[in-house]
Amino acid sequence: MAVRHRLIHVGPSAVWDVLEDGSRYAEWVVGTAQSEPVRGTWPQEGAAIRYEIRIGPARLANETVVRRYEEGRLLELEAKAGPLGTARISIEVRPWGEKTLVIVDEHPLQGAGGMLHNAGFEALIQLRHRTMLARLARICEGEATPDERPDRQDTAGPAEAYGAGHA
Repeated sequence: MAVRHRLIHVGPSAVWDVLEDGSRYAEWVVGTAQSEPVRGTWPQEGAAIRYEIRIGPARLANETVVRRYEEGRLLELEAKAGPLGTARISIEVRPWGEKTLVIVDEHPLQGAGGMLHNAGFEALIQLRHRTMLARLARICEGEATPDERPDRQDTAGPAEAYGAGHA
C-alpha cells in the first residue's frame, strides 16, 4: 500500500471545498484531465466522475466512483482504469491545530495494476502522491482567505514543505 501524508496550511473546510467539487478532480489528481460528474451528487456514495488520461497521443476515458464518504473526514474512491484495472484510494482529512493533515492511501484492487504491483510500482505511486498532495495544497492554500490561512512560521523544515513524509 502506498501511504503518504501532507500538512496543508489551511483548515479542513478549505480542503473539503476542493475535494467535494468533482469538476476540480483533474486539477489536483496527477495524470487526469477534464473531469466531470456523471452520476449522482459528488461526493455522495455511488456518485461518479469521468475523466481522461493522456499518454502521449492516446486518450483513455476513465471513471472514479465514491465508495465511502464521511463528510469532513474521509473520502474513499474506486478509480477504474479500463484494462489497467481498479484501485482503492482513501483520502483522510484530519484537523491539525489550525491546519489540515491529509493522508492518502492507495492500492490496486484488480486487473493489471494488481498483477504488476511490486516495490517499483509502489515507488511510482509514492511519487504520484507526492505531486498530487502538493497540487492539492497549492490549490487550497492559494484560494484561502487570510482568515482561513494560519501563520506558517511554526511549520516543520524543508522536507515537510515538499511533501516528503509518509505515514
